[in-house]
Amino acid sequence: MTRWLQRQMFRPTFTVVAFFAVIAIFFYGSIGWTFLMSLTKSSLMPRYDFIGFEKYADLMDNKRWIVSCINMVVFGALFIVGSLILGSILAIFIDRGIRFEGVFRTIFLYPLAISLIVTGLGWRWLLDPSLGIQAMVRDMGWENFAFDWITEPDRAIYTLVIASVWRSAGLVMIIVLAGLRSVDGDLWKAIRMEKIPQWRAYVQVIFPGMRPVFASCIVLLMSEVIRGYDLIVAMTNGGPGISTEMPAKFAVDFFFSRMNLSLASAASILMLLLSLLMLAPYLYSEFRRRD
Repeated sequence: MTRWLQRQMFRPTFTVVAFFAVIAIFFYGSIGWTFLMSLTKSSLMPRYDFIGFEKYADLMDNKRWIVSCINMVVFGALFIVGSLILGSILAIFIDRGIRFEGVFRTIFLYPLAISLIVTGLGWRWLLDPSLGIQAMVRDMGWENFAFDWITEPDRAIYTLVIASVWRSAGLVMIIVLAGLRSVDGDLWKAIRMEKIPQWRAYVQVIFPGMRPVFASCIVLLMSEVIRGYDLIVAMTNGGPGISTEMPAKFAVDFFFSRMNLSLASAASILMLLLSLLMLAPYLYSEFRRRD
């Protein structure tokens, strides 16, 4: 009996230990190996002749890397704000009890079921001046109409924002809607008794109490910004020029196309640090709130 109990107690312990061992080896081990490669002269294959932080200095002097970081900040800010605003508005309309709620939720969530490659190719076709919206409007008689942002270096980044907001607004909508449905009914009764306008009630009463909900949305959207690759490759491939280049594409290109493992590894480590910096305000606010 004693041996049987020992076996039963050993099984969950072994499972937990194995789980954390796999994480330590394949996740943190991969991060450690990537950092190790960033300190070497590795090209196509790993080499262990260490050169310190020389590759990080090369990144700081690389115009393409600097432009990709700036693009990520601009894209990330517009994408997150746009997704939060549009998703919250959609959630409010559905929360007010519109007819055919199930149909509208399906329509708004449908973009999430489409792969990023398909989404990018679809938007690339829509924004192509010779095939998409511009050509269609001109065929209708407005010959001076122009919507060629995807071919303009100073505007192409905004086409990525439009496509990304279209895809992610549904995710924000469903999360915010779940938060709205959990609001206490007595709070809405008090709002109606005070005759507070609905827009003001949402902005000053309801949404401030849903800070954890919006924080979750922001974290999910930030992850989309950091790992942005598929949509960019499908829509613009980083162009025109390098006007829509992003850090993830930079790292992949330098590893597979330029055969520069060490520089790609350095870029990956800096991307990890950038993601931690972006999450730092959220983590700080959460720990402060708990304290």
